[in-house]
Amino acid sequence: MFSKTVKGAKSSALLYSITETAKANGLVVEKYLVYLFDRLSNTEVKESDILEKFMPWSKNIPDELHVKTSK
Repeated sequence: MFSKTVKGAKSSALLYSITETAKANGLVVEKYLVYLFDRLSNTEVKESDILEKFMPWSKNIPDELHVKTSK
């Protein structure tokens, strides 16, 4: 069963979306989620544009959150 409630289904879909977007942008998902939740819990969001710097594609995401590739 996917979810028992509408709220649960919406929450799951939101988390899956964040997870997949982080993967698609080359981030280590676990590290990104910790970073995201830590930063958002300490940030007063008065305008939606402040969230842009926390998006997985943002240039503000620290390098250590990116998947290391061998060259």
